[in-house]
Amino acid sequence: MRWEFNPYYTLVIVVIACGGIPKGYDEGGYSGSVTLPSFRADFNLIPSDWADDAAGLANRKANITSFNVLGAALGALVVLYLNDRLGRLVAWRFACIVWASGTLVQIFSSGFYGLLLFSRIWGGLGAGGLTVTSPLYLSEIAPTKTRGRVVGLYMILLLASLAIGFFINYGASVHMSVTRAQYRLVQAIALIPVGIAFGLSYLCPESPRYLASKQLHRVGLEALARLRGKDTNDPSIIEEFETIDAQVREQASDLASVSHWAIFKETQKNPNYRQRFWLLLTMQTIAQWTGGNGITYYVTSIFGYAGLTGTAESLISSGAYGITKLIFTVAFSWGLIDLIGRRRCALAGLTLQLAAHVYTGIYMGLRPDSANNQNASNAAIASVFVYAVGWSIGLCTIPYLYGTEIFPTRIRNVSYAMSMALHWSFQFAVVRVTGEMFVSLHVWGAYLFWALICFLGIVILGIWMPETKGVPIERMGDLFDGPWYLRWRARPQECVVASSTSTATKTVALKDSRLKSHDSAF
Repeated sequence: MRWEFNPYYTLVIVVIACGGIPKGYDEGGYSGSVTLPSFRADFNLIPSDWADDAAGLANRKANITSFNVLGAALGALVVLYLNDRLGRLVAWRFACIVWASGTLVQIFSSGFYGLLLFSRIWGGLGAGGLTVTSPLYLSEIAPTKTRGRVVGLYMILLLASLAIGFFINYGASVHMSVTRAQYRLVQAIALIPVGIAFGLSYLCPESPRYLASKQLHRVGLEALARLRGKDTNDPSIIEEFETIDAQVREQASDLASVSHWAIFKETQKNPNYRQRFWLLLTMQTIAQWTGGNGITYYVTSIFGYAGLTGTAESLISSGAYGITKLIFTVAFSWGLIDLIGRRRCALAGLTLQLAAHVYTGIYMGLRPDSANNQNASNAAIASVFVYAVGWSIGLCTIPYLYGTEIFPTRIRNVSYAMSMALHWSFQFAVVRVTGEMFVSLHVWGAYLFWALICFLGIVILGIWMPETKGVPIERMGDLFDGPWYLRWRARPQECVVASSTSTATKTVALKDSRLKSHDSAF
């Protein structure tokens, strides 16, 4: 089939994918700005002032860095109501406004520590909401064959903003004077692309799946036709929307209550739903406790432990680290994920992370005896980049995609939002304790702990995680029938064949009904 470029559809997915910028820029831009001299002077983070209380300084830094993540965990739950009651698009805009307002307060908190922490939590509410709504919307408007690439664009923009954030910090540290304008400019940059995306979002339609769930069939059909660049009378558009509507109606009859709590209880009563739900939560747990975003937030310090000295060198290396993640996430999202599959990428990524963590842990443990060994130091720095590759092709992106594609429409919002709340909660915990782990367990101990989690992840996901590549959302349930420990044997090809047969039957029925309607007109 010939590929056709649809500029409107491209605009929509780029606009909504910009919801990844707040999270990515916080990990790169904001975390880097905390090391700027102007920020440290404004918020009492100068090491010499804490000579007798190093733990107090570490605690203060951890609060400033991690409170945004705490707010995001709450935001992932708050957006539940908006997604179902007001729609995916309205929820997306609301989250943007909350994040932007929190960012503005943060920028002008001007040395007021309490106000800064409040603004970090408030902005995090919006960032957390966007991590739920953006991938959810993208998965609902994407065709089955390109769903991985479309949802992957969200992560690509997230990581692009992360990498750019490190380099913006480097530029500010070299070319700007040590005043409040230095860190304020760095922290304000992300408002520009998100603000533009917010304005363009008024050109975007609501999710056709959401409209079908609200019985707005005509509007949903028009939205789908517009996204596909076709007429509402096109047979393929009618067929696709009828498939969506049939699934929504089937789930609505199974889950009559509109209460989120009732839907959650139903997911736990239904063995098939329950297995999907707990697999996703397990995946999120493994992803964060393999080092996850804790390493990203502390990467400048880690490069220092590995032998790099100087703020400029650390920021440049951190920027290169971000670019590495971006490049391999692009390769993953726009190639490997739909070619090799989710399962193989996850296991390969965990294996690379395991190898990198083991070497780094050994190096950090033997570092006093190898202080003059430049080759060992360079290898430790390289292992950080190897970790970035493994993280990027594995659990950095897969939980976002997996969580939006394995659930049917009715329970998708609740299940995915709860998984993202867990994601943010664990990310808060990891970011909050990573610095303290480096002290209490030593750096080598922290790395060996993460290596152990990687090993457990390979075993657990190797048994439990089925391949979802090419499987229509309507057929995901077939992969989760039977015992959980047999999921590795699930064959997605069978689901695709079954779906194709069902689609062919519906197409014949649709054509027959049109012929009858045509005959009756005469």
